[in-house]
Amino acid sequence: MPDLETLSAAIATNVRGQRAHRGMTLDELAARSGVSRGMLIQIEQGRTNPSINTLSRIAEALGVTVGRLVEVSETPIVRVVHAADVVTFRHASGGEARLLVGADAPAICELWDWRLGPGEHHDGDPHPAGTREMLSVLEGELTLTVYGKSHTVGADEAVVFNGDRPHRYANEGDGPLRFMMAVIEPREQADQPY
Repeated sequence: MPDLETLSAAIATNVRGQRAHRGMTLDELAARSGVSRGMLIQIEQGRTNPSINTLSRIAEALGVTVGRLVEVSETPIVRVVHAADVVTFRHASGGEARLLVGADAPAICELWDWRLGPGEHHDGDPHPAGTREMLSVLEGELTLTVYGKSHTVGADEAVVFNGDRPHRYANEGDGPLRFMMAVIEPREQADQPY
């Protein structure tokens, strides 16, 4: 994994570059993402380490993956992501979410490796309309709550759901939980004339 200084610099460059490419002002990006202008300035200057939720909201507003925002280098036609380059977000209580790889076209897609300890959970912000999430539990038991309804997914089981609703991943068991997750967001569709 790149060191925090390198990662912060990459996030700063990528957010600034994606915003400029779209001709968005800081105020426009703040309004679209729900992230304050002050926080965006800190991110674009590489002075802060944003959370997964903050990066997700910015990525959604820009129409790119979180993976695109944390890329340290340009994306070649074929990109092998080595273990040392995987971006890891650590939870204060010990769990972690590893963003293995992300792609922007033809749809936005991210592949994650999640680990949650007993009693840990993560509340996911709703993604854009049409987003789907697919999870496969490798170890333990996942309690997935989507739009207020909970579902139990055991080891070697999988689930697919609409990620455009409030959702929570939780480990309500006594042992570790590990699951792989793919997030697929459709490209933004242009408004169709009547």
